[in-house]
Amino acid sequence: MNTEPIRFDTKIAVLLRVDLAPWQRLNVTSFLVSGLGIQVPEVIGEPYEDADGVPYLPMFRQPVLVFEATKETLTSAHTRALSRSLPRSVFTSDLFATGNDRDNRAAVRAVPTAELDLVGLAVYGPKNAVDKVVKGARMHP
Repeated sequence: MNTEPIRFDTKIAVLLRVDLAPWQRLNVTSFLVSGLGIQVPEVIGEPYEDADGVPYLPMFRQPVLVFEATKETLTSAHTRALSRSLPRSVFTSDLFATGNDRDNRAAVRAVPTAELDLVGLAVYGPKNAVDKVVKGARMHP
């Protein structure tokens, strides 16, 4: 059995706006990472199974690093993610007022890129590229 630590050359990062309430941070994080497995299937590991053989869904194969940042830093990170063409997802303040996927997508579609009121951003890619995207943010406490 291989006991060497598993190292990844990629990173999954979530940036949250610093002024979010605790419930909003959890909600935004879960929404942001939900699309990664479909668009980037290699981030999903193998299914789980307990000692009794009960199966469980597979999860990400690597940690999700969560950061917090000011609105300005989040906007800059979004610009850097776009310029690097990294897989990304966004959560805008407008989505707190919607209640379903159709309305969420319509709320994002209604706002030009430069005017999005971002409260969260998830990004995936090579470690160094993701590190550059999240520059200026700090690890979530």
